[in-house]
Amino acid sequence: MSPRRRTGRKLLTALLPVLLVLVLAACGLTAWIVYTAAHPPRRAYLVTPDKFSQLSERGLRATEEAWSNHDGTPARGWLIRGREGAPAVLLFHHYGADRSWLFNLGVKLNETTDVTVLLPDARGHGENPAVATSSFGAKEADDAAAAIEHLQTLQSEGGRPLVGDSLGVFGVEMGAYAALAAAQKHARVRSLALDSVPDTPDAVLRSAVEGHTSFDNDALQQFARLGARLYFFGDYRNTSSCTTAESLSNRQVLLLSGPDAGPLYGQTQIVSKCFPTSSTTEVHTDLPLVGLKLASASPEQGEAYDRRVIEFFDRTLLKQ
Repeated sequence: MSPRRRTGRKLLTALLPVLLVLVLAACGLTAWIVYTAAHPPRRAYLVTPDKFSQLSERGLRATEEAWSNHDGTPARGWLIRGREGAPAVLLFHHYGADRSWLFNLGVKLNETTDVTVLLPDARGHGENPAVATSSFGAKEADDAAAAIEHLQTLQSEGGRPLVGDSLGVFGVEMGAYAALAAAQKHARVRSLALDSVPDTPDAVLRSAVEGHTSFDNDALQQFARLGARLYFFGDYRNTSSCTTAESLSNRQVLLLSGPDAGPLYGQTQIVSKCFPTSSTTEVHTDLPLVGLKLASASPEQGEAYDRRVIEFFDRTLLKQ
């Protein structure tokens, strides 16, 4: 063996342990990033139906509902019953929040329009979540469709269907992605109010990783995307919101966002151009308050935001 080859082999032998350590460190970092992001922070609900009833003189017909997702995992949500035969609206929260963040909107929507309102907890969210891990919208899209199917099984006290033929969906960020996908699967969804729509679950993952690590590094995000696909064993669909929107004809759409939504601000503007001409699309991307910040809004800001959403559903579901 020539001296040059002998030297090269010695160098490779010396570097192998270092390379192995680097590979193991990269694998460990990837696993930690994805595991942490897939387990959003857990916190107590901002409000529950019981607490609301104690603090308010208004009667509230809210119950805890349970059903199964398409993959057999359990799902849950608060149901506020409306008038028999009236439409229903589902409210889907964003990553890192839970159903209580939209409860006030749900109560006002029910009281103003007498529609039935369902507020599900997304995977990995809420107190003692029914499913431990979030998939950043990939599986939540199917879960939203399962929630709609549960609504269709509900009956009034007289044994007739509680919900009429028309449905509406509202979602923020990850919830907007799930609501959009659910509308594609259920033609009964006639009205969609979507706030800060991510292009793909990868966009939600990117925000989650940045929130957990305080870094928005491209290399880190590449590790996270690869890790998510491995973590969910290939069951990580990353369909573009624009592709989904293109298939939604003859719908009423309200798109909301603002500069506070960060990258989702631009993504929402892009999605607004993807709906077919047969759908009526109303776009407001200059809002001083977006749904991601709703929990910290002043009463005046929250009221203005809620009123815009309520008036949209009242106009498109009840007054057509």
